[in-house]
Amino acid sequence: MPEIAIIVPCRLESTRFPRKLLHKIKGRPLLWWVAERIAREAPEFPLWFAVDHALLADCVTAAGFRAIMTGGAHQSGTDRIAEANRTVGAERVINVQADEPLVTGGQLRALADLLEDGDDVPMATLATPFTRAEDFANPNQVKVVMAPSARRALFFSRSPIPYARDRQGVVDDAWVAANPCFKHLGLYGYRADLLEQFAELPMGRLEQIEKLEQLRVLENGYEIACAVTADPTIGVDTPEDAVKFAQWLG
Repeated sequence: MPEIAIIVPCRLESTRFPRKLLHKIKGRPLLWWVAERIAREAPEFPLWFAVDHALLADCVTAAGFRAIMTGGAHQSGTDRIAEANRTVGAERVINVQADEPLVTGGQLRALADLLEDGDDVPMATLATPFTRAEDFANPNQVKVVMAPSARRALFFSRSPIPYARDRQGVVDDAWVAANPCFKHLGLYGYRADLLEQFAELPMGRLEQIEKLEQLRVLENGYEIACAVTADPTIGVDTPEDAVKFAQWLG
């Protein structure tokens, strides 16, 4: 039974980018780029992929990684990880999104540290500062507001928060860079007991509205630790993001 494991939830279909995990970038599926990046950046953590379709299982195993088949009716990646961890049996789990090909070892170890820092917080995540107003306004880039002294997440939203009331919400790059405008990264850490509880928690109204599973945790009274990272990231949510990643690869 590993103390800490990485489990990557993988869903075949995607609303904004159908079958994006199998989309080939530089001749290789996106999922391979993610898998190899994790294995290279954080080899100390055992790695599994929780998949919902045989095509994804075949993709993962063809590259030499471990796949766990999970049910197709899960409402969130966290639900899928909870099922997979019944097989893995880890005490703490790090969740890397399957469309985050630039995750770093520093980010993964930061999550592990948040779960082990003695504050008894059952869940952890990461944020990075916005630098561009265009990104801050993009609903596909999730925002988080934090209580910085306690390193706790207060709320997550697709809307640009905090809202610049004195400017009627009209902000530029300089304003975004000078204020606490943070992008939420699709990386989480959980204690195993919260994973099991999460699958049984009622879906909150805010979660249903925003379509952000982490809000279920806050709505049910749990705290989420949050640390800031400066490491760059490219989440592949759309075909345009895949092009950006390909350009980053050179």
